[in-house]
Amino acid sequence: MTSALQIVLGKKVCLDIAQVVRWKKASTSKDEPPCVRYAASFAGYGFYGDVITESEKYRWMGPARYDFAGTKVFLRHSSYEAEVTYLEFADSKKASLGEDGGGPVNSWTKAALRVGSRKKPERAVCRANCDVCNLKGSETSEGGMCERSDEESPYSSRRWLKSKGQFLSIGGAIISCRNERAPDGLIADAHLSDGFLHLILIKDCPHASYLWHLTQLAKKGGCPLDFQFVEHHKTTAFTFTSFGKESTWNIDGEPFQAHQLSAQVFRGLVTMFATGPEV
Repeated sequence: MTSALQIVLGKKVCLDIAQVVRWKKASTSKDEPPCVRYAASFAGYGFYGDVITESEKYRWMGPARYDFAGTKVFLRHSSYEAEVTYLEFADSKKASLGEDGGGPVNSWTKAALRVGSRKKPERAVCRANCDVCNLKGSETSEGGMCERSDEESPYSSRRWLKSKGQFLSIGGAIISCRNERAPDGLIADAHLSDGFLHLILIKDCPHASYLWHLTQLAKKGGCPLDFQFVEHHKTTAFTFTSFGKESTWNIDGEPFQAHQLSAQVFRGLVTMFATGPEV
């Protein structure tokens, strides 16, 4: 009934979509054609990929298999070596490991104590008639698609930055991904149609520190990004290459094997009849 009303009233919102291209399935692959997938909400590697792979063994458990698989993967605490490059965005908020985004972290206790120690920034949460999503988007009279202006070209006068090391997880959130386990989502101020994804890199760290990070995710008003072993980059595109032991990618809940891939966001690629999030 609600959907029918949205159509009758002509209420529309645009959604960003990420194009994920696998260039190599394995390090030994040769002459392999690119494989394209699309993500509407999230693409994750490491912890996220391991959970979806592990959960496939317990399909008979129903939805409870995700909690069970997540616990097993958390206790395993596997990290994976990888190199991630991403397109620079000047206003990106990030909690990095240093000026170059790499290198070991010396004091995990100090990192943990940072949580909640500073005033939280104002969050521009996406909602119905969102000003951020509507800022540079426009609807065409024919198709109703949101268009990207020329000045928004994702590759204009920006640098590619690199982060390499051992990662517990690598995640690209296109939207906030709010759910009952994470009331604020992975990124509280992610938007449906701003043309960006949020790259979240979780460096290898002690078990207790990672648990603290997950606890912050599960808490309303938490600060899951406020750790020294967490990098957060707002970007329009990134590339990924794995080294040594490999995990699996999780593309909107579907496993996807890739040794080398790239991802790019297309602003407002899909239009749907809705009013936007009610927060």
